[in-house]
Amino acid sequence: MSAAVEPAAGQRFDAHLPLLIVGGGACGLVAALAAQEAGAEAAVIERDPLPRGSTAMSSGLIPAAGTRFQAACGVNDDTPALMAEDIQRKNGGGADPAVVAALAERSAATIEWLADAHGVPFSLVEGFAYPGHSRLRMHGTPRRSGEELMDCLLRAAEAAGVPLLTDATVRTLFADADGRVRGLALERPTGERETLGCDALLLACNGYGGAADLVARHLPGLKHAVYYGHVGNQGDALRWGEALGAGLADLGGCQGHGSLAVPHQILISWASMMQGGVQINADGRRFSNETEGYSEQAARVLAQPGGAVWSVFDARVEAGLTQFQDYQDALKAGAVRVFADLDALADGIGAPADAVRATLAEIDALAGAGGTDRFGRRFSRESRLEPPYRAVKVTGALFHTQGGIAIDACGRALDAAGAPLPNLFAAGGAARGVSGPDDRGYLSGNGLLSAVVMGALAGRAAARLLAAETA
Repeated sequence: MSAAVEPAAGQRFDAHLPLLIVGGGACGLVAALAAQEAGAEAAVIERDPLPRGSTAMSSGLIPAAGTRFQAACGVNDDTPALMAEDIQRKNGGGADPAVVAALAERSAATIEWLADAHGVPFSLVEGFAYPGHSRLRMHGTPRRSGEELMDCLLRAAEAAGVPLLTDATVRTLFADADGRVRGLALERPTGERETLGCDALLLACNGYGGAADLVARHLPGLKHAVYYGHVGNQGDALRWGEALGAGLADLGGCQGHGSLAVPHQILISWASMMQGGVQINADGRRFSNETEGYSEQAARVLAQPGGAVWSVFDARVEAGLTQFQDYQDALKAGAVRVFADLDALADGIGAPADAVRATLAEIDALAGAGGTDRFGRRFSRESRLEPPYRAVKVTGALFHTQGGIAIDACGRALDAAGAPLPNLFAAGGAARGVSGPDDRGYLSGNGLLSAVVMGALAGRAAARLLAAETA
């Protein structure tokens, strides 16, 4: 049963709520908190028994510029304008500048609002800058875990009294000919069907990463990638939006990741590369500039022999990784192997010893001289790798898509001509993000930036629309 839109004429609803939000991940929960604070009665509809979504599979890190958490760590020179510039530089100017500006400008206020009003224990990630960020601006909860972030948001929603309908999969939207959504039909695991009417609808149900047909069409370079996102991301928002007359944009945009441990399927933070680690293929050779970004690295890793490589680093790098819950999980699962010297490393990863020695000798010489390699990566003395070495076998993965329904700077859905639809909003993976048209434009944290900050903006905008229409 695919996502469908049917005529609203003659449809009777079992119940009615002013604002319905489809999707109970970070985006939907934040949108509900913001809408309720702005005076709107909103309910969140979630297909799973316990809301988790793609957020719970991430590191839960959100970029923000100008927060008090930055100031407390001595980062006093970050601004929304600088953050917006970093985002646009990474995507080649391919994102909507108004949306980029809105997210950057509201990022700090959103993080601090969630901390102050809803008790989310944010702090700044220190020690390294993520690829493309010119300042330290990644904020996360203590364990640097998306699951922990979801737990915090669920507690906040419960404390605020946000109605949350779980085990409820939305199948059909009901709309007028002009695209005004009047309600929806949802299905319970028992097969029971319920209908709910609404005055506005906010789609927060992520993207299409779990839909093989859409991935093959829009992301052919990742069609064989491991999908490391929520299975429910079947492109429902995309299909509904198109049927309602919404414009669609940047469907080739996505977040890949070139460091998913196999066979364990545990994310190894890209801090492993940013602090001096390298990736080596089965031939014992490096094949790219690892510091360009982890999203585009996914396709590069998949293009190597066997579709997998080894991430190699040392004890110094590992010390910085232990702040991440995922890395702790990788250690417990045995994904991280330790080798006393280069010969043991080569033997352990099954690569030619001469090639491994030559590869590590090259980066050691570059680090000693502060040199730049043929891929454009600069090495420094501080990034020098020392034995014993750590190595993790990893593959390229698709985490989530970044294209979707075209929106304005408040999350209002737009038609192909750029005019707003009557009462439809979208945010997070359901909407066009700020990563541009392909995998090269993803800047670390873009996904949760669009989910959390645009979720808050869209929730408040929906509340304003409802207030205006009932005035």
